Amino acid sequence: MSHPPGLRERKKIRTRNALVDASLRLFEEKGYDATTIAEIAAAVDVSPRTFFSYFTSKEDVVFFDNEVRVAEALRVIADRRPGESAMDLLVRAARQSLDRDFADADRSVEAAQRRTHLIESVPSLQARALHLLFDTQRRVARALHEACPDQLDPVEAAAAVGAIVGAARLAAMTCGDQGASPPEVRAAIDKAIDITIRGLGSFGSPGHDAR
Repeated sequence: MSHPPGLRERKKIRTRNALVDASLRLFEEKGYDATTIAEIAAAVDVSPRTFFSYFTSKEDVVFFDNEVRVAEALRVIADRRPGESAMDLLVRAARQSLDRDFADADRSVEAAQRRTHLIESVPSLQARALHLLFDTQRRVARALHEACPDQLDPVEAAAAVGAIVGAARLAAMTCGDQGASPPEVRAAIDKAIDITIRGLGSFGSPGHDAR
């Protein structure tokens, strides 16, 4: 049973969130390369040493939620329901992640679009984003295979994860380019996932022979 965080932990969470908010604001106002860690720390009234107790670099701030998102997906996959097919499990993990992202749709999608614009404008962030994307897909594919070894071999699990993630991300980016509203973005992602699942057919179903 989990317990609410204590006072010390709540203070650490507030400081971390404040560093993220200040960093993204300064990156947008001054530019990523022109913003220093000292400026970020000063904006939150902490020392640079405190910044480094939460993040190892400016890059880490931009991708502050990556590990939490991956951990949540891995947790869903590890808790596979009795009789749940591999594809149903993967889609459930994907849609649970979307539910989290769109819980406060207007704010979260707008923030995500600003962060995407930042990443696309800085080569080092583009490279880090690709590295994290591929690493995440490898970890999720490995977990999916381990949860459903009777339905998917490692290559099939990798193909399924790559198809779902790629379709969802490209749908979201396309909508962003068109200035779509948060509900339109969510609907497009769900549509892309549905199309991908239909294309995969019986891939990963209980009767599929994983060899």
